[in-house]
Amino acid sequence: MPQVLDIEQTSFEQSWTEEDFLCSLRQRHCIGMVVELNEEIIGFMIYELHKVSLRVLNFAVAEPYRRHGIGIQMIQKLIDKLSQQRRSEIDLTVRETNLSAQLFYQSQGFKAVNVLRGHYPDTDEDAYLLRYQLLDVPDWLPFEGVRNRLTAYKDAA
Repeated sequence: MPQVLDIEQTSFEQSWTEEDFLCSLRQRHCIGMVVELNEEIIGFMIYELHKVSLRVLNFAVAEPYRRHGIGIQMIQKLIDKLSQQRRSEIDLTVRETNLSAQLFYQSQGFKAVNVLRGHYPDTDEDAYLLRYQLLDVPDWLPFEGVRNRLTAYKDAA
């Protein structure tokens, strides 16, 4: 936990406390993931499991290891879990002023789907709700978002 807290505090102005981490991880539907290199934690992610989605709550890579593909590997691991766990999308929020995070997520296939006005109570700053969506949604998913039901009817037009 000390290494995760150190990464958190050096990554964010308004950082989570140890109690914030513990409170989240005590939830049944919440998962923590860390990346280790030579027995040192260099990145972490906290996410929630929902019926058809995963929701990233917190994610950071230690400063010396940024822009070396660690974050990309972590996001890819999360994307790989989607269809394995019968889920079709990943949601997360990013501060309006966090341009580097916005560009990173965009490069990984996330799209802005909503603006959450005054989302952050500490600064009243807006947030962008970003979403990654599987393009080929298996038939067993109860999600209609990427399938067009009208294309099944040739005479619909």
